[in-house]
This record gives sequence, C-alpha cells and structure tokens, in this order.
Amino acid sequence: MIWAGFLFGLLGSFHCVGMCGPIAMALPFGGSNGWRFYVGRLLYNGGRLTTYTLLGALAGVFGKSLQMAGLQQAISITSGILILLLLVLPASSKGKAAKVFGTDKLMVWVRQKLGYFFQQNSLGALCMVGLLNGLLPCGFVYIALSGAISAPGVTGAMLYMLLFGLGTFPLMFLVSLSGKFISLKLRHTFNKAVPYVGMVLAMLFIVRGLGLGIPYMSPKVTETAQHKKEMTMCCSKPE
Repeated sequence: MIWAGFLFGLLGSFHCVGMCGPIAMALPFGGSNGWRFYVGRLLYNGGRLTTYTLLGALAGVFGKSLQMAGLQQAISITSGILILLLLVLPASSKGKAAKVFGTDKLMVWVRQKLGYFFQQNSLGALCMVGLLNGLLPCGFVYIALSGAISAPGVTGAMLYMLLFGLGTFPLMFLVSLSGKFISLKLRHTFNKAVPYVGMVLAMLFIVRGLGLGIPYMSPKVTETAQHKKEMTMCCSKPE
C-alpha cells in the first residue's frame, strides 16, 4: 500500500495546483535568470517533499505505537475512516479543530515566515518557502497522512509521504516554471475529482483492514502470525 501514496499524489496533483499554484507561480527568481531559475524551482519543490517526509515520520511514530499494541488491521480501518471524515467535514469544523489543537497559531507563524522569505531573492530562500509551504493547511495532505499512519513502521510512513510528494512533483514543477501550462478550467475539473480519489483510497484501507482473504489487497491474519504475536508478547514479559 506504500505505492498508493505516489498514485494519490499523482492523481490529485491538480488539487495542489489549485491550492499552492499561486505560491509556485509567484516565486522570486532566486538570484538571476538562467540555471538559477530552474535550480530555485527544484529547491522549492524539494523543500515541499522534505516537509511531507518529516510529517510522515510523525505519522509513523503514531502508527507504530498502535502497531506495537497489535492493532495493525484496526489502524488500516481507522486510516480509511479518517480519510472519509476529512472529505465530508465542513471547513468550519476543521477551523475549530485547528483552534483546539493550537495549530492556528502555528499557521500564523508559517505565513509570516513565508512573507519574509518571499522577499529574499536567493536559492536558500526558495528552499525555505518550499519547506514552509508543506506546513500550510491542506486537506489533501491530511488525507495522505491518514494513509501514512497504516504504513509499516516509521520508515514506511516516511516513504509513503515521500512518494506522495513525488507524485505531486511533475505538475507542481511545471506550474512553478509557468502557470500558463494548465488552464483554470482543467484545474477546476481535476479539483472536483479529488474527493472521489480520496474515497477510493479510503475504501482500499478499510478493505485491507477487514482481512477478507483477498491476495495483496486484504490478506487474512493467519493463525501462524497470531501465534507469533502471542509468543512475542509472552517472551517479552519479565520473569
């Protein structure tokens, strides 16, 4: 299921264009025309991918704590339910949640820093814009993180989010070069498709967690695996 991150990023990258496209198109040159222009755009997108990967590490730590409790299937089902909730919850509810968790203050800081680095015409500033861009509130990224929770371990969750970022890279790189490549109508059409792509991803995680015996998609937890789990728990107990 790790490769689902790449497919989700690739199919939903038009949503990124609609949300973050204005930032990408407004990037400063990075020093001068020529090769620095293209390197600056690569650094910007590399910054986004770095932040997504680090967020994946946080999701992986949370998921691993649940996996250690033997809740692998429950994690997958929960991830699917979280994705569905993110798709159906109104924006006002998400705003209230941000206040409860204190992330609204973090976003104020992120936007202030974005404004500062936008005024710095350097390659390092473009990388910082990308890093901060990855922290901006985005339902699309939240959906990806919900999927990363069920990835195998912290490394798996980081890889999932890295692949998600790589899926968004081609289109976002083109947009950072010139917004004229993609029409507003086409962006709007693909934005409409994002919820449906998210629903398919959610159902995949739920079906996987149900253990229906479908090879690769929803394997059953075998008695051997369950026995190994019980043996591990038994051996870990102090004498």
